[in-house]
Amino acid sequence: MSSENGGHLLAYLKHFVSGGMGGVCLTLAGQPLDTVKVNLQIQARPAGGQTLPYTSTVDCFRKIVSQQGLWGLYKGMGAPLAGVTPMMAMTFFGFSLGKKLQQNGAQDILRPHQVFSAGMLAGLCAAIIVVPAERIKCLLQAQANSSLKRFLGPVDCARQLFQEQGIQSLYRGTVLTLLRDIPATGMYFMSYEWMRDKMRPPGGSASDLSAARILLAGGVAGMCNWAIAIPMDVLKSRFQTAPHSQYRGLLDVFREVLRDEGPRGLYKGFTAAMLRAFPANAACFLGFEASMKFLHWLIPDV
Repeated sequence: MSSENGGHLLAYLKHFVSGGMGGVCLTLAGQPLDTVKVNLQIQARPAGGQTLPYTSTVDCFRKIVSQQGLWGLYKGMGAPLAGVTPMMAMTFFGFSLGKKLQQNGAQDILRPHQVFSAGMLAGLCAAIIVVPAERIKCLLQAQANSSLKRFLGPVDCARQLFQEQGIQSLYRGTVLTLLRDIPATGMYFMSYEWMRDKMRPPGGSASDLSAARILLAGGVAGMCNWAIAIPMDVLKSRFQTAPHSQYRGLLDVFREVLRDEGPRGLYKGFTAAMLRAFPANAACFLGFEASMKFLHWLIPDV
């Protein structure tokens, strides 16, 4: 193996490991508001004379804590925590691969649209892990406030889904997840790289950014990601938590949301998503950058 190929493999490995570390940080920081977001998204329009279980992000947060305690905000975290490490590892690996495919040399600087393309590849690479993890997470979050407790936990949920309809049950919502993640992940990395470049110290490189600037760039990147992702995320959450017979596909969910709630229905949970996006993704990129610095020190590039 040539030294150049060895250098590429080492770079991919570092991105893979560091992406996993970033994913752990993202989940721990973002799970409470993700639970709020999903509960807001899946509440159906009430029948005549009834009211919505939650009237706002604050109301949802308060009711979950009062009814289930603080731990209620972390319901369903087992699936994303188990899935987010390989998921974000694959995301950052895909991003590294996407950049390398467009570079003639390691020092080539990519244009924003090229970074966006690399980010889209990252979203595609992660889908194999994202879809079942999101399906399990949404189902567990949805049942937390239901009197019917169908699943005992993430493993039991995965087992029951597989027994019902095999692997296709675990991958229910794949198209919606791809429609959400491919463009949103492109925006995610493009906005992060752009901000990181703009904030680099005079005469220094982007790798010299302070922790505060990494947190800012990561937080803004997360908000840019969710500004693109939220409509498809609403449809995905509805589709993944509904009975198999309720929707035939994407258009069924889309038509129902527009019919019952209008265009605003596509932005349910938007406030919770944005409140979560900044701290969760700030933590993600800080964890990623810290891990990359450590790995560069531990294993210098070839």
